[in-house]
Amino acid sequence: LLLILVLYLPSAHPPERFITQLSVEHERNRAFWGEEHALRILSRMLELHADAKQASPIPDSLAPAESRSQVDSATASQMSQMSTRLFNNQYFKSIGALFALATYRFSAFVEYLPYLSVFILAAFLDGFIRRIVKSKEFLQHKPELFALHASLVILIICGTVVAFVLPVTVHPLLLALVPAIIGI
Repeated sequence: LLLILVLYLPSAHPPERFITQLSVEHERNRAFWGEEHALRILSRMLELHADAKQASPIPDSLAPAESRSQVDSATASQMSQMSTRLFNNQYFKSIGALFALATYRFSAFVEYLPYLSVFILAAFLDGFIRRIVKSKEFLQHKPELFALHASLVILIICGTVVAFVLPVTVHPLLLALVPAIIGI
């Protein structure tokens, strides 16, 4: 589903839609969490975006190399023009804007993950201790409930990843509460 959305959404929406959505969410984060947190989220997003751009196999442009012959320079020129036509179209610009939006939402998610990971760790520790106590009291474990809860956690994680790429407004509290919901 995520792959389908990532390939479909850039063809259905212009890059301006994703950038507008990013600015709307930044304003909502600033109003909800405060200026300091919103700027930290934006800073993390820009760092992640810059790191990903450096690691990208898509070249910015092919620099003309020192060529020994006219054929080499003509080939380099044609390759540069082909690269420019291929990667500077509307679809690839939309993919870049979609990636910026997903990176911003991931940065907002990561902003509160250290605080909420304490709750998740406590919930898992409590569950582990309950299982130990149940085994010592010879009470039956309920594998159906375990499977149900594990399936719900997987659905929540998958839904969160899909929410990173959808160009709809996501409430700032939603991404912060995902780890808490998983812990519960």
